[in-house]
Amino acid sequence: MYHAFVQRRVRNAFNDLSNGNYRTVLEISDPNVHHAFAGIHPLGGERHRREAVKRWFERLFRLFPQLRFEVHDVLVKGWPWNTKVAVAWIAQVTPLTGEPYENEGVHLIQFRWGRLVHFHAYEDSQKVADACRRMAAEGIEEAAASPITE
Repeated sequence: MYHAFVQRRVRNAFNDLSNGNYRTVLEISDPNVHHAFAGIHPLGGERHRREAVKRWFERLFRLFPQLRFEVHDVLVKGWPWNTKVAVAWIAQVTPLTGEPYENEGVHLIQFRWGRLVHFHAYEDSQKVADACRRMAAEGIEEAAASPITE
């Protein structure tokens, strides 16, 4: 029963992200949440505070205003004090400028007592870097900015 609840909560969070609503993720995040996103580009790196994750999501949706996740699998292991989740997805991504593309990935997520304490996205980071490089060439300064890391 607990695992089904977590699966539903995670699927709902990805649906919210697909609608541009990242606040759901922030609301369930621990103040010292650890977030990692692979690659050397403005969205890459690691964050260790909810406020930094908020700024990261704001940048994500400024650079990629349309992001639609199709969640394929949500695997849950553990109990409320240490819950591990793996989410396999395909995303339809539309950058601020340039052609839309598809990315495929997995999020590894950890909850403790209902609070999101760690999430790491594993995706084709080269596609993200390429899209940022194209946007920067079109004059979008934030697409060439340093990663948000704290």
